[in-house]
Amino acid sequence: MRPIHTFTIIPTLPPKIERLRDLAYNLWWGWHMEAIDLFRRLDRDLWETTGHNPVLMLGTVVQEKLERAAQDEAFLAHMDRVLAEFDRYMQSQTTWYQKQHSFSAGLTIAYFSAEFGLTDCIPNYSGGLGVLAGDHLKSASDLGLPLVGVGLLYQQGYFHQYLSTDGWQQEEYPKNDFYTMPIQLERRQDGAPVTIEVDYPGHKVRAQVWRVQVGRVPLFVLDTNLEANPPQYRDITDKLYGGGIETRIRQEILMGIGGIRALEALGIQPAVCHVNEGHSAFLALERIRLLMEEHSLSFTAAKEVVTASNVFTTHTPVPAGIDLFPPHLMDKYFGGYYRSLGLSREDFLALGRINTLDSNESFSMAVLALRLSAYVNGVSKLHGGVARRMWQAIWPGVPEDEIPITPVTNGIHPPSWISHDMAALFDRYLGPGWREDPADPEVWLRADDIPGEELWRTHERRRGRLIAFARRKLRAQLEKRGAPPSEIEQAKGALDPNALTIGFGRRFATYKRATLVFRDPERLARILNDPERPVQIIFAGKAHPMDQPGKEMIKQIVGLARQEEFRQRIVFIEDYDMNAARYMLQGVDLWLNTPRRFREASGTSGMKAAANGAINMSIPDGWWDEAYQPELGWAIGRGEVYEDHDYQDELESNAIYDLLEKEVVPLFYDRGPGGLAHGWIAKMKAAMKAICPYFNTNRMVRDYAERFYMPAARRSIRLAEDGMARAKALAEWEANLRQNWPELRVVSIDTDSPPETKVGNQLQIRALIHLGALEPDDVTVELYHGLVDTRGEISPAEVTVMHCAEIKEDGSCVFSGVIPFRSSGRYGYTLRLLPHNEDLNSPYKPGLILWAGS
Repeated sequence: MRPIHTFTIIPTLPPKIERLRDLAYNLWWGWHMEAIDLFRRLDRDLWETTGHNPVLMLGTVVQEKLERAAQDEAFLAHMDRVLAEFDRYMQSQTTWYQKQHSFSAGLTIAYFSAEFGLTDCIPNYSGGLGVLAGDHLKSASDLGLPLVGVGLLYQQGYFHQYLSTDGWQQEEYPKNDFYTMPIQLERRQDGAPVTIEVDYPGHKVRAQVWRVQVGRVPLFVLDTNLEANPPQYRDITDKLYGGGIETRIRQEILMGIGGIRALEALGIQPAVCHVNEGHSAFLALERIRLLMEEHSLSFTAAKEVVTASNVFTTHTPVPAGIDLFPPHLMDKYFGGYYRSLGLSREDFLALGRINTLDSNESFSMAVLALRLSAYVNGVSKLHGGVARRMWQAIWPGVPEDEIPITPVTNGIHPPSWISHDMAALFDRYLGPGWREDPADPEVWLRADDIPGEELWRTHERRRGRLIAFARRKLRAQLEKRGAPPSEIEQAKGALDPNALTIGFGRRFATYKRATLVFRDPERLARILNDPERPVQIIFAGKAHPMDQPGKEMIKQIVGLARQEEFRQRIVFIEDYDMNAARYMLQGVDLWLNTPRRFREASGTSGMKAAANGAINMSIPDGWWDEAYQPELGWAIGRGEVYEDHDYQDELESNAIYDLLEKEVVPLFYDRGPGGLAHGWIAKMKAAMKAICPYFNTNRMVRDYAERFYMPAARRSIRLAEDGMARAKALAEWEANLRQNWPELRVVSIDTDSPPETKVGNQLQIRALIHLGALEPDDVTVELYHGLVDTRGEISPAEVTVMHCAEIKEDGSCVFSGVIPFRSSGRYGYTLRLLPHNEDLNSPYKPGLILWAGS
């Protein structure tokens, strides 16, 4: 029987501890152990059974315990300390942003993501993308950045994983009760929920707005599970990455278009929008539409303003990972929308196509984001190169290394991931700087001051806790599967708290090759079962519900773990989540990562492991490609890539065995006085000193702010001044440029180039350029020069800008430039023309380039 009316009951807190409610509804507690300990102190068992959810715990703890806590002087003193720190944090006027960018008062940055991994009790994430987004918000809060998050609130979230008796992954989708989570409905002054409407075929769909407070940063998430909506649209926010292609386009319309409307309903006008992966790229269209409506702008003029203030982060290293919508589906959902932009159907669809003339090409969310963002980045140095190759066709004629996609390497939020034990050690020897300014290398150099014995004993405690956690999980898993009592009993002795422990925790996609270490089971068994130097491996991770090969990998590992030679040495932990991840990352000795090279855009789990003292052993891919040094860990191979995957797997599995046998195991078990592994401890410290100060989200978010957010804000503000005068002028200029670009040609190039010259000399070059109706200031003429490689290509290239030296009577112009010769070898040059306008973010954005001889 459905209720005729619903209401929310909140816990009755004694006045002395009333402010626990304020604390519970701000996820600041999630990265402050004193606050977590405060809630745990109320009822340790309840803290665990509620999934570390202070709101649910306060609502279910017996009233007598609350009354006792209100009279407990020790508890009250603990609470006062936590609240004093919380208030100091929330009210600080000396954040990094306030000190560095005080001129930007009133500016807001909106960060859009399909998922946010913030804490255990808000399961609104599936994996690394969401956890990165959560860490981004936390560091934005720490830095005082005026940022808001925008996303969706999923009724069932991502699935919970359990395994059948034969090890096959099963999925279950328990419903989230938002009213017992640390999230709250946004309400208008009259108390009614804030809602927005989005047009879908035949219906207006309503969504309500919830707030998750992340320190100083609010995250607004949309929910369509309202009785006013038709059933098929109530399910838009049902599951994360669930359903088919039509569910996906509905979600992405809500996230992008609905997200902008939600901010508008809340009175927030973002100066900059950050599109974290392409899921929310429709936001650019809604921003354009609003500008056109409010300021009577043309599509082109509004597009200039919006593009100038959009940032796009691409995470996907392969085309198969991009959301594509066929033309008929775009017609169904945007048939009326493109007319509101003043565009024809083909012009609208061209915004999401690589080949704008191909009427059959599907609409790509990544291409839409690329075309409508002034700043585009990959998530590691290696991935930046992969992304430039992947999207080169968007910028025809532009050399690969000049494609306007730059890297901003990912990081982690250290206070969220470093164990309580290790944090206490850092507080003692590194000081508060590791929390307050983790990007300061000087802070981490103090790791050398940590006594080796204290570091090792701290790490051993964490390993012991991991083993205890793994045994509990294994026992519960076996009981749930209906395993025989003998097998359940054996789980008590699984793993050895003193053995070298390897962790592998990540999504089970085939390219991550979770089973690579099993390629030679006999050799692996010998390594694991060495009586003097035992080794063990803990696996965890989910396969996407539709990924059958990924599920097969899990089944294979579970099957091997049941074999006698692996039974006590290999464990698979079900339902990998943030809680399980912390146990693993904080307790393993070695973190293993085995992706196919160029397929791991970045990865962050290894960074978290290193911050907790674990050593990385990985394929040189993603972040490890730029971080690796021999003193920090181990690289599997040297980055070679072979077309024959079987051959590649054979080489790299043997490399893993060789490293374990010859380097990893001997170093771990080489013990000095007191049982200390001095060589291993030295590697732990070296990794902390090198990895922690760079691979953190404090540095990452500052990079985004200084390289993208602030320049984008300044440029969009400039374009919007005086009634959008500069935006209108830029649109007119670009229209004129496109109309007259075909008239451009290089008439002649004059030089006194000899067949040979010497290092230190220089070459004067003059080029006669026919400009047609364009002015000399409308173009940049560049000499593109450098050594010529064995393929006959200029590589690496250097660019020298030429200057207009003489304007002819017919309007053509002589441009002059000089090439200096700095090294010997075969040298070459050519000449190119690019658009030029001081309000143009990148000369490549118009997609126009003219090379000499073309």
